[in-house]
Amino acid sequence: MNSEAISQQFGQQAEWNRVLGSPLTADILLRLKHDFDQGGATREILGDWPTNPIRDAVGLRLLGALHYAVLSGRDDILAATYPSTESPEADIGEIWPAARAFLKDNVNWVKDFLTRPPQTNETRRGFMFLAGILDLTRRHRLPIHLLELGASAGLNQNFDQFRYTTQNWKWGDPLSGVQVSTDWQALAPPLAVQFDIKSRAACDQNPLDLTDPETRLRLKSYVWVDQTERLERFDAAVELALQNETKVDEADAVDWLKAKLASPRKNALTVICHSVFLQYPPKETRDALVDLIETAGARATDSAPIAWLRFEPEALWGQRGSSRMLLDYRSWPGDERTKLAVSDGHVRLVTSV
Repeated sequence: MNSEAISQQFGQQAEWNRVLGSPLTADILLRLKHDFDQGGATREILGDWPTNPIRDAVGLRLLGALHYAVLSGRDDILAATYPSTESPEADIGEIWPAARAFLKDNVNWVKDFLTRPPQTNETRRGFMFLAGILDLTRRHRLPIHLLELGASAGLNQNFDQFRYTTQNWKWGDPLSGVQVSTDWQALAPPLAVQFDIKSRAACDQNPLDLTDPETRLRLKSYVWVDQTERLERFDAAVELALQNETKVDEADAVDWLKAKLASPRKNALTVICHSVFLQYPPKETRDALVDLIETAGARATDSAPIAWLRFEPEALWGQRGSSRMLLDYRSWPGDERTKLAVSDGHVRLVTSV
């Protein structure tokens, strides 16, 4: 059954990558699938995978291993076939033989690489934090204490220092090193509203230390190699995070949030936020987070309101079969729910709900 699931994961991931604008990595995933099905090095690497390969996104892990080998200089032959700034064109007919040879010659190294889950830190999701914070400030007119769950390396902690560009509106410093753009077809956020983030904090079970060059390289390896714009934004966002000394606490989300919510912040809005995080913890953790936030919300007052800002799969909130990601928030007192927009996981197109 695990073998069937692994093969299925490669196929599903290839389809998702192609839809999300990465045809080269989709082709690599299909070659990996064929190699696994035919008993090649990919099967030797993954054949004894101990847990759910679909939930563990084994395809993304293998893509990361190959890209890391290129970025780190571990395999010059493979690197010569991959696209680069100097040579953006790539031929899967050249890449795959080099990738297959690398996997065959580095089975143990690849197995070790795959033990750590991929973390993407997609900075285009900053659009969703921006839209949510603007709308919440329009409603509450209070300074903000920001609490982010599952923040990984914390790149989106600095979302308010990015430059955002759409076909209809712009926001932020034009000279910002982090330039983010998307096709925004939803209602524009209240751009004239000015917000004040008094404090910001974040947690992750496995936070990534950006001061470590090895960690930065691993994180970059999970950005798809044919998406040049994402790679450039990643580098710029890392530089900004290092300048700001961005910090992510190593902690369980439930324990961390419980401590943060123990003392209400008066004359301020507490915003609990996360993006493409809630689908990964087990159900008992999700249930505990919901209960914790709802309990804190029941204690909220007009002078100490609480908001829960989410950009997560719509399917989590009961829309079975939906592949969309929903931007929404709940706010207390009153437990009002506001839906703002929908998009895909990489926020390439934003539309109304």
